[in-house]
Amino acid sequence: MEGMTKEEIALIKRSWMQLRNIDLTIIGDVFYSKLFFDAPNLKALFHKPMTEQSEKLFGMLNLIVARLDQRELINNEIRKLALRHKNYWVKTIHYDLVGNAFLWTLAKAFGGDWNEDLSKAWLKCYTSLASQMIFVLEESAPIDRRKEIQ
Repeated sequence: MEGMTKEEIALIKRSWMQLRNIDLTIIGDVFYSKLFFDAPNLKALFHKPMTEQSEKLFGMLNLIVARLDQRELINNEIRKLALRHKNYWVKTIHYDLVGNAFLWTLAKAFGGDWNEDLSKAWLKCYTSLASQMIFVLEESAPIDRRKEIQ
């Protein structure tokens, strides 16, 4: 990912492997509970069961983390992901809400192992991903925003 050091990428990959020992459905439940607590109006954007949504989220995160050091492979996936999210009525402001909930969830999942280096690496990773997605969102053709969720 853009702007990440090799050390940060290695830290993200190692820490992600630790999370794979936890039932990702539980992590997904915690993430979406935090997201909807902070922004209840976002729940209207989700039409599938949360277990299915969690599987999609962590499937994409697995792909992204696996390819963090291969920008050319990941950029196309991020572009497609951003375009899908645009069709789901995602707005630029939502990325901050998701990022806050995601980093909060990681901190809870890692507990005492969550430290400044890990926090900074994940923040940089998420910020890079969100920035790329927002760029695609803003550069792509506008869609009908009449159904937009605030």
